[in-house]
Amino acid sequence: MDLCPSVKNILLLDSEGKRIAVKYYSDDWPTNSAKEAFEKAVFAKTQKTNARTEAEIAMFENYVVVYKFVQDLHFYVIGGEDENELILATVLQGLFDAVDILLRGNVDKREALENLDLILLCLDEIVDGGIVLETDANTIASKVASHSIDSGAPLSEQTISQALATAREHLTRSLLK
Repeated sequence: MDLCPSVKNILLLDSEGKRIAVKYYSDDWPTNSAKEAFEKAVFAKTQKTNARTEAEIAMFENYVVVYKFVQDLHFYVIGGEDENELILATVLQGLFDAVDILLRGNVDKREALENLDLILLCLDEIVDGGIVLETDANTIASKVASHSIDSGAPLSEQTISQALATAREHLTRSLLK
């Protein structure tokens, strides 16, 4: 048994079961068609449930599936059959809350597609190689926001923290010259 909690994959699907963002951290699904078949099967098993207010937990093909639905998005965190459900649920809640913060409370398919880069960065901040790194939504959102700063944007279009980071970057560059 591994000492660190691990995740097999994280799925973000739309209300029809189609991919928005997915990350696989194990070789249990070697081909893209196997991954898509697994996603369709998980979606088919869970679509009739009411996982809108709280996360639900299910066993599916020897995997623990923790999932939550929000508007037209379906969030899934999947671990091995021996994985702790509470840890997977914490990962799911951290992902959902971070996405909620980054999308400013407007969590739906259109916003998710427009901000896909932020969602993929969230996945990278939460899990690396299947190992859970972070579950605090505020920490995840702040790290993602710091990665996504566009220093080329005019200062009037940047948030205060982005403007300060841009100013710090310019000051550092000028001091190092």
